[in-house]
Amino acid sequence: MVHLTEQEIKHINAIWSKVDCKHIGGEALARLLIVYPWTQRYFSTFGNLASPDAICHNAKVIAHGEKVLRSIGEALKHLDNLKGHYAKLSQYHSEKLHVDPANFVRFGGVVVIVLAHTFHTEFTPEVQASFEKAFCGVADALAKGYH
Repeated sequence: MVHLTEQEIKHINAIWSKVDCKHIGGEALARLLIVYPWTQRYFSTFGNLASPDAICHNAKVIAHGEKVLRSIGEALKHLDNLKGHYAKLSQYHSEKLHVDPANFVRFGGVVVIVLAHTFHTEFTPEVQASFEKAFCGVADALAKGYH
């Protein structure tokens, strides 16, 4: 469970209401795959991931990034029960995909970078702190299946 203050929730909602999941999710997943190339092993069916340009223009990367960001957006509505909300997805990532749980933290960090880049002056240190806190909760909930 993540305990966000009323102000932190306002910060998150103000930015999240403007988020283009396809753009931000696609860019975030592409950045993850470029900056942490070992994460590409989970996406072997996505085709050409041979260069940063190929990754950034890969339709499957963009689509999956959008899907992940939409899932995070839905989770932000369930901050009082993230582990319950993500129970099946956590189990799937753990038992079927064998995803390193540290990658959930990495992805959250990359999303914060993309949000900061996208929203510039609106993405104040207070807003960043709110997102960091929420994304830690999301990462922890997704890693639940690993415990």
